[in-house]
Amino acid sequence: MPAESLPFAKFFTVEQANAALPLVRAITRDVAALSLDLLERKQRLAAIASQHRRQTNDPYSQELVQMEQDLAADTERLKEYIDELHALGVEPKNGPEGLVDFPAIIDGRPAYLCWKLSEPEILYWHDLETGFAGRQSLAAGAIVGDNDADSLLEDEPGA
Repeated sequence: MPAESLPFAKFFTVEQANAALPLVRAITRDVAALSLDLLERKQRLAAIASQHRRQTNDPYSQELVQMEQDLAADTERLKEYIDELHALGVEPKNGPEGLVDFPAIIDGRPAYLCWKLSEPEILYWHDLETGFAGRQSLAAGAIVGDNDADSLLEDEPGA
């Protein structure tokens, strides 16, 4: 598939992705924390709602309504964080784990530079179709001791 026909706003080199990482990391940290919080609150709310019928005289019904409103507001805030990541040209893939893909061209074909919140820098890539399960190390083909992962994207090693 030609790069021009892909829906990406931009393609990142490893160097560009790593340069964007401080901002991406900050937003992704917020996404991960809020995603986990929302999942837990949704589960608690569902458990409470299934055990508790809302009645007009029920003192807890107002509290349940407030919990639902707070949940809706925080879900909207999560969408805003995700929109911020999209505006940067990256694709968040898993909120709670903090998984983010950076569109790239690797070996002349579209691919993703793959980063997870727990990782210090961009260390992996994968084909468009394989996803996280197909992650490959950027350093796999590098000379031992060569820390410049960008050289894997260039024709001349170490350039």
